[in-house]
Amino acid sequence: MTRTATTTVAAIAAAAISAAMPANAADTIPESQAVKNVVLVHGAFADGSGWKGVYDNLTKRGYRVTIVQNPLTSLEDDVAATRRALERQDGPVILVGHSWGGTVITETGIDPKVAGLVYVSALSPDAGETTAQQYEGFAPAAEFVIETTKDGFGYVSPAKFKAGFAHDVSDADVAFMRDAQVPINMSAFATKLENAAWRTKPSWAVIATEDKAFDQAMLIHMAERIKAKITKVSASHALFMTQPAAIADTIDQAAKTVSAKKQ
Repeated sequence: MTRTATTTVAAIAAAAISAAMPANAADTIPESQAVKNVVLVHGAFADGSGWKGVYDNLTKRGYRVTIVQNPLTSLEDDVAATRRALERQDGPVILVGHSWGGTVITETGIDPKVAGLVYVSALSPDAGETTAQQYEGFAPAAEFVIETTKDGFGYVSPAKFKAGFAHDVSDADVAFMRDAQVPINMSAFATKLENAAWRTKPSWAVIATEDKAFDQAMLIHMAERIKAKITKVSASHALFMTQPAAIADTIDQAAKTVSAKKQ
């Protein structure tokens, strides 16, 4: 994606956000809080600039926020990108993933710096499982249609993009998101995980109740299996852009909870 495209996606996110800032967004976290670092991991068909609203909200509170840019070329490559971000942290971290990013943080979150995990309408396979297996037994996402190129990379169908990915985003912004989407190597969904960080790290989940990329029963099942504290929001799969306040509040709650346990 070009610098111009990335900047514009960030502008889209910012425009959708300002009215949603909570009253306490300007409140800074206490100096004594142990966990002050947050690493955000985006999902497929998007890039890290969609986290702009969450970033703004958290940095106003005093968090140090790092955004991973996943290449989406393989699970191994995305895990490596996230590990590089974790290596740059100066203390314990809340690791956050949206959608496919949930698989990435599940594998990467065993890093000793990771104090807690936040899943944003995200996948959470177990060790030895693939991402694709998470869909088994649940209703197909009829409005979330993926088209695959000859070399095995997937895009969300342009005709279905708004309905399947971001129905609560304006037509103009959806058009840009659709045309700027980052494809994912579909073979990544068939890669077995070696680790499941949620087995040893406390987890939280923010679930979009109007998400068309996943069956709602699937999202609830995954969150309950990892024993996550669940927050539901009325939003599409693009909740990482349209619900920054709710996501930031959950991250803040996670950071404060694990900080209290460290004292």
